[in-house]
Amino acid sequence: MLPNGSTFPCEMFLNSQVRTAEQNFVDSGNTDFYRLVESAGQAAFEQVEMTQDKSRSILVLVGYGNNGADGYVCARRLLEAGYSVTLMAFIRDEMGEEVLKAQRRFVESGGEVECFSPQKVLCADVIIDGLLGTGFSGEIRGDFKQAIESINKSDAWVFSLDIPSGVNADTGVGPDAVEADVTLTFGAIKQGLMTGRARHCVGRLEFAPLGLTEYLPEASSITVSIDYVNQHLKPRDRDSHKGLSGKVSVIGGDIGMAGAVRLAGEACLRAGAGLVTVISRPEHQIVVNANRPELMFWGCELVDMEVYLRLGWANILVIGPGLGKHDWGYNLLKAVGLSDKPCVMDADALNLLSCEHGRQDHWVLTPHSGEAARLLGISTQEVESDRFAAVKAIQQKYGGVVVLKGPGTLIHDGKQCYVAPVGNPGLASGGCGDVLSGIIAALMAQGFDKLSAAIMGVVVHGEAADRAAKDGERGMLATDLMPHIRRLVNKI
Repeated sequence: MLPNGSTFPCEMFLNSQVRTAEQNFVDSGNTDFYRLVESAGQAAFEQVEMTQDKSRSILVLVGYGNNGADGYVCARRLLEAGYSVTLMAFIRDEMGEEVLKAQRRFVESGGEVECFSPQKVLCADVIIDGLLGTGFSGEIRGDFKQAIESINKSDAWVFSLDIPSGVNADTGVGPDAVEADVTLTFGAIKQGLMTGRARHCVGRLEFAPLGLTEYLPEASSITVSIDYVNQHLKPRDRDSHKGLSGKVSVIGGDIGMAGAVRLAGEACLRAGAGLVTVISRPEHQIVVNANRPELMFWGCELVDMEVYLRLGWANILVIGPGLGKHDWGYNLLKAVGLSDKPCVMDADALNLLSCEHGRQDHWVLTPHSGEAARLLGISTQEVESDRFAAVKAIQQKYGGVVVLKGPGTLIHDGKQCYVAPVGNPGLASGGCGDVLSGIIAALMAQGFDKLSAAIMGVVVHGEAADRAAKDGERGMLATDLMPHIRRLVNKI
């Protein structure tokens, strides 16, 4: 969910960058650390006040860091406003000045500090999560783990302060994290909030800048949305013809996998390519052209001169959907490698590439986490432990533009990382990745550079899935995206 319905792109930052900005803000003499705590707690109170009435019981869970201090301030303001508030705290011998001051002011306002009770967590109407902040990393243990488990078992409306407790602010990793309905993040958008497990845990994301904006450095990453697409896609000139919309050859579909190239080809047409040829096994022509005669077809048993002519005809190549990892697919990949045409590589083309270790600047690579792991020679778990590091490593190793698919897809061109918080679990079905490849290739064929086409392709693909999911995520098919793709590239 986008913060406060903001127009994107939206800059995002590492936790260390936010900490430095806070220090610079304090050093400027315009604030101090406790005033920042008060501002955060006030913003949290206002969010609760907008959404929850005073008949509901509110439980505030606080830790012993500054995230807990924010919770104390929010709880105090709720008490002063007449809400029924219970506060349970995790306390240790050494705590910072800000949390001690916030705790003292809460008690002076009539609040009571209670010890953690799992049963009270399960009975609460509203839970405010101020347990662990952006400084957390590692593994959840002990009472904190029990508290988070209790929160996630409850039926309460859950509101996390700054970040759901247990989520890593830089990577989005959080296997044992709080699953919030709303998260209010302070000062700056942390990049981990938009990808990985955080996409499930954050809920609706809201943002309170706290006056920190002017002290932030260059963004670590940038979030993109449908606004990016609408800014770049303009109506076609009235005298346009198909030759001006680009020609794409889609290569793949080994025995038994004709559907993959069919999907990529149709998505390419739906996203606006002028002409699309599918190069596949000869016996697949009926499958490819059935109900989609607009796709041209060339049957390929061997990579001969005619295949090279078909590759030369195109402006953009797509290789990988249903390609397989046998000699037929390998020889086609070699033929594409001899071409100087820009190309989109997906699926088995990436698996074959992982054995070749080639590097080119003219391609767009679109791996999911398993394919990314093979490209890097590491485990899928290692990829998911830091998706930002993984997409950067693939780009450095293989060049071009890299699209790391998943919850909060990442796009990296070697200079900047973009995050697209679109899409839903309905995309976890066969063929959806083939559709994405076709969309990106169509946009490249229409004259957009690799990075812009990759960003727009990911956003259109994800937004189409979100529209298709109105009928439910389970059972959503790749073909369900097609009508929405056409509407999105026409701003309908």
